[in-house]
Amino acid sequence: MKRLFILILLTVFLSGCGIFNLNGFIMPDDLDFLAVVESLDTPEKICGYMKDNFIYKYHSLYAPNPYTLWKTKEGDCNDFSTFGVFVANYHGYTTYQIDIKFNNKIMNHYLAVYVENNGYTFSSNMEYYPWICESFIDVIKCYTNNLKSYKVYDYDMNLIEEGK
Repeated sequence: MKRLFILILLTVFLSGCGIFNLNGFIMPDDLDFLAVVESLDTPEKICGYMKDNFIYKYHSLYAPNPYTLWKTKEGDCNDFSTFGVFVANYHGYTTYQIDIKFNNKIMNHYLAVYVENNGYTFSSNMEYYPWICESFIDVIKCYTNNLKSYKVYDYDMNLIEEGK
């Protein structure tokens, strides 16, 4: 029983807490934050801003909203994908997030996906990948060949595709 408890506890800590649900997020009235969001009108600019201003810090049981990430300047892959999706969506982009499970790894990884130029581009952590992909599975294949399974969520956190 003790081993089962430890296994469950480790699984929770190592798997991350998932993507922040933007469905209930209300834009704060912080003028500095609003100015930053206004200035980041392309996925490339969003990722450039994140690279210049944020640092990677793993959050095992915490997924900050975009404003909190902006204030603390520390986040992990799901935090960065949420920020990217939020800001791009603010500027009229159709956006998605992909939750990737890898073979032989406990932790998941999250990508932000942007509809651009009649296809999909994406970002991983703070890195922008401008390659035009034709489908979500193409995005994943551009990123990794170590796929166990994946789930794709739209901006409102509706599951729209999953596969192996």
